[in-house]
Amino acid sequence: MKGSDLIRIVDEMQHQKNIDREIIFQGIESALQLAAEKKYGEESGVTVSIDRDKGDIVAKRGEEALDPAEFGRIAAQSAKNVMIQKIREAECSAVFSEYAAMKGDLVHGAVTRNDGGACIVNLGKTESILPRGEQIPGDSHHVNERIKAVILEVKKQGHRVKIVLSRTHPDFVRRLFEGEIPEIKERTIEIKAIAREAGYRAKIAVSSVDMKVDCVGACVGVRGSRIKNIVDELGGERIDIVRWNESLQVMIPNALQPAAIDEVFLYPRMGRAIVLVKDDQLSLAIGRRGQNVRLASKLVGWDIEIMTIDEMNESIERAENWFQHLPAITPELVEILITEGFMSYVDVTFIEPTDLAELGGVTVDQANEMIAYAEAAAERLENAPPEEAAPDEEALAGRTVVGQPVETTTGDEPASGEVAAETVNADEPAPTGEAPTDGTTEADANGEASPTPNEEPAPQA
Repeated sequence: MKGSDLIRIVDEMQHQKNIDREIIFQGIESALQLAAEKKYGEESGVTVSIDRDKGDIVAKRGEEALDPAEFGRIAAQSAKNVMIQKIREAECSAVFSEYAAMKGDLVHGAVTRNDGGACIVNLGKTESILPRGEQIPGDSHHVNERIKAVILEVKKQGHRVKIVLSRTHPDFVRRLFEGEIPEIKERTIEIKAIAREAGYRAKIAVSSVDMKVDCVGACVGVRGSRIKNIVDELGGERIDIVRWNESLQVMIPNALQPAAIDEVFLYPRMGRAIVLVKDDQLSLAIGRRGQNVRLASKLVGWDIEIMTIDEMNESIERAENWFQHLPAITPELVEILITEGFMSYVDVTFIEPTDLAELGGVTVDQANEMIAYAEAAAERLENAPPEEAAPDEEALAGRTVVGQPVETTTGDEPASGEVAAETVNADEPAPTGEAPTDGTTEADANGEASPTPNEEPAPQA
């Protein structure tokens, strides 16, 4: 083979398979070296090299020049197999490096086949898998359908690369917003946080670096055009767009909209917020099967517990009664514990003895005794028959993000397009009779966005 022909072949492989030229040359050299050793023996001292510029193959045994054409058919076949293996390894490494750098990015591909509920998607250079668990509930993808997804995981399996896609990850919603809304792509509007239960509902907190740009209105788009495309891609998933605020006293009520919030109590030591609402807002704040409070808690990063004022007073009285039984307790320490957000024996078990000692002015040994008593009491209450166990905060589990969701008995939350929640739903009409909150944007039954009386129209994209 002429050197120019070898150079041409190497350049074509580099272009088609995205493999570095040096790696290809090294693979060919290794293959020829193996062929020469099979022909002349491993101890013969044969060396093979390729001129990177001219493509000339130089084979020597000591000072004697050898002709690669004389290596023999069997040796040549072995050399071919080695070269193919080297190139496949290099191709695998190139694919892995390329797609590992794209982790979290949006990709497009065509479904080539379905395998046990999972979809095999052709990304062009390689295939990927969209597992059943990473598909939006209710989705059914057919062969040759083009779909969008984000790259969730990239890993090597032998000489192959496994690329896992996802349509349920919050980053999927983020990438869709970046593609549909120029202000987000240009960093004028920033997505601060996303909480999502794929196929059902998502909450997105946005903020604008330009005070002249309405972040919520820009995300909705003229006549709801921008948000409608995203909702369609998500199969009708409801999207709540809320304004981000650094103050939790403001952000938590925003995240819980459309419910009207009376007061928010923050307990940083516990990472908990207790939110007070009126009786008629209780089921709205909790949401269907606890969905609203769960998503709001994920959005702000705090555990949120919804209570009425009467339930709050009952919790405080119950906590006072329980904490009085702790060993070495004082009335002052009881008050401090409640002020810090400790409402049950379970809460006390999470504090470190040194912190409790510092908090209540007791010794570390006394703090250890208190925590041990609280652990035993919590276990006793948990194992007690329902009619004997005193109600505690676990009875409100459906109102917190850490508990199991419960069905609410007094109505349902409104559609996500309701004005007060600054939410958008291109498919569902907003309930009538609700007054819009200042500074919010409404999406009507046709996906049309209109400014509220107190707000200038949303800027055009």
